Amino acid sequence: MIKEKQLEIDDLQVHYKIKEADHADLTVVFIHGFPFDCSIWDRQMEGLPDNVRGISYDIRGFGRSRGGHHFFSIDLFASDLIKFLKNLSVQRIVLCGVSMGGYIALRAVQRSSDHLAGLILCDTNASADSNEAKLKRFESIDKITSGGKAQFIEEFLKGLFSEKTNEENRQLIDQIAHIISETNDDVICAAQLAMASRTETVSFLPAISVPCLIIRGAEDQLMSMEQAEQMDTQLNSHGILEIAHAGHLPNAENPDAFNEAIINFLQAINEGSDDRS
Repeated sequence: MIKEKQLEIDDLQVHYKIKEADHADLTVVFIHGFPFDCSIWDRQMEGLPDNVRGISYDIRGFGRSRGGHHFFSIDLFASDLIKFLKNLSVQRIVLCGVSMGGYIALRAVQRSSDHLAGLILCDTNASADSNEAKLKRFESIDKITSGGKAQFIEEFLKGLFSEKTNEENRQLIDQIAHIISETNDDVICAAQLAMASRTETVSFLPAISVPCLIIRGAEDQLMSMEQAEQMDTQLNSHGILEIAHAGHLPNAENPDAFNEAIINFLQAINEGSDDRS
C-alpha cells in the first residue's frame, strides 16, 4: 500500500509517497523532472518488489511541497533531498532521477554519498547548459511572465513524448498538461533559472563507485544518446538501456519496460553482481 505523508524540514514542507516493505533490502527514491510532481512515479512505486521500499517526493515548490522562497538552485534541491533522507533515516538508497531529477541526484551524491547503494539516471545528463539552452530557458521565462503559460505548455509538450504516446495516450498527455498548469508560474521560472545556472558534474562522475544504470527513451528529443554515452563511459555503469516507444518520460510512457529494467538492476545490486545488464 502506498501512503501519502508530509514532513517539515526547516522552511520546507515536503509532500511524499511511501511504499513500505517488510525487511527492505533497498529503498528507491524517485526524483521527478521539470515541471512535474511525484505522481509521474506512481507506476514505479506500485511495481516495486515486496523487499524494496519506494519513496517519491515533490521537489520544493512543485506538487504539494512548499518552501519559504523561490531562489532555487540545483544545489538547494540537492540539499533538500539530503536533509529529507536524513530525517527519514533511510539505509541502502538507490536514487532514481529523470531529467532535472537526474541533475539533483548527481549533485546530491557529490555532496553526500552516505548510504548510497546505486544510481539510476533517466533521460538526463551531467553537463552544464550550453548558451543556446540557457537562452531557450530565458525565452520560456519571458513567455510565462508575459501571460503566455498556455503557449509554453503547448510547445513544451510537443517535444516531450514519443510518436506512439502522442497518437495513443491522450490521458497521459492531459495528465502532464494539468500538472504543469497547476504549477505556480514563479516556481516554473525559478526552476528554469536553477537549471540554467547549474554547474557540470561530468568531472565528478569517475568518483561515483556505486553501480549505475542509464535509461533513455528511444525517441527522446531533449537528451541525446551522446549525452548518455558520456555518462556511461565514466560511471560504474550497467550500460545504457533504451526504452522503446518512449520519449523524455519513459517511466510514464512505457512503464512495464521501465519497471522491468529497474527491477533487474535492483536484483543485480542485491546480488552484488558486476555484470552489465
